[in-house]
This record gives sequence, structure tokens and C-alpha cells, in this order.
Amino acid sequence: MSNPAKYSLNSKKVAEATEEWLEKRGVTKMEIAELVHFLQKDYFPELTLDECMIHVDAVLSKREVQNAVLTGIQLDMLAEEGKLLPPLQEMIQHDEGLYGCDEILALSIVNVYGSIGFTNFGFIDKVKPGILVRLNSKTEGEIHTFLDDIVGAIAASAASRIAHRKQAEREGVTTPPLD
Repeated sequence: MSNPAKYSLNSKKVAEATEEWLEKRGVTKMEIAELVHFLQKDYFPELTLDECMIHVDAVLSKREVQNAVLTGIQLDMLAEEGKLLPPLQEMIQHDEGLYGCDEILALSIVNVYGSIGFTNFGFIDKVKPGILVRLNSKTEGEIHTFLDDIVGAIAASAASRIAHRKQAEREGVTTPPLD
């Protein structure tokens, strides 16, 4: 059994690492906010990118999300370096169509924000707008098998958070759902 006194996770360091690794992999929070706006602009025409960014930040503040981001990015990087054992190396390297673990990891993010998050994720994963075009291009030598789905899931979750909050506002509810 491990000794809890020997290991203490620093939540601030995990949050900082999450944002740092997204940036190192070429993904900005603004690009994620643009995906959120894409998902919600037809439902809330007054929605601004600044408001979308607030919701992206809220999603990224969740430990479950941070865990998924860090795990997925590490797996993509290990695949780029050829450090995974076959056949997993080839499956991740080529973003194998029947390999669904990348989507499963992403679904752990949307699961935090309810069923609308799942539908938002399915839509954005199919359409692949904005930054998702580049992450899926497979032309720059980088592997983003996990990251493209993770970014889509963060956007889908932030969009879900907006939808829930807007509904609460319409109903006059003062305690916002899904923080």
C-alpha cells in the first residue's frame, strides 16, 4: 500500500501542465473557443468568443479533463517517437478506424457535462471544423490521434455548459448547473 504522505499531487501544477501541453501541441484556448462558438452560434446568436472562452476555461479546470488531456497527448507523443509496442504503435500512428480508445478517452470529458455533450461531440467529430482540420490532416508529421478528439470533447463540453446555463437563465435559476 502506498504512503499518502510521500505522494501529494499539486493541482495547480496539473492545471498548468494541461494548458502548457495543449499549447506545445499547437492548440490554443481561443481555437477551442472558436469551436464552441461554431457549435452554439445558431442557438445563441449573441454568444461571443469571450463568453466561449470562459466556458473553455471552466472545462479545463476539471481534473477529469486535465487527466484526459495529459494522457492523450502523452500517447500521441510516444507514438510519434515510435515508442509504443506493436500493434498499438501502428494503430495510433495511423489513427486506425477501428481503434476507438481515442474517442473513449474524449468521452470521459463530455461525460462530465451530460448527454448534450455527447451529441455535440459526435457532431464536431464528424464535421471537424476549425483547428480539428489541422489536427486531423496527418501531413505535418505529428500524430494527433488522441488530441483531435480531446479538443473536440473540450469544445463539446463547453458548448454543453453554455446550453445548460442559458436554459437556467431562461428559467430564472440562480444556481448554475454543471460547474
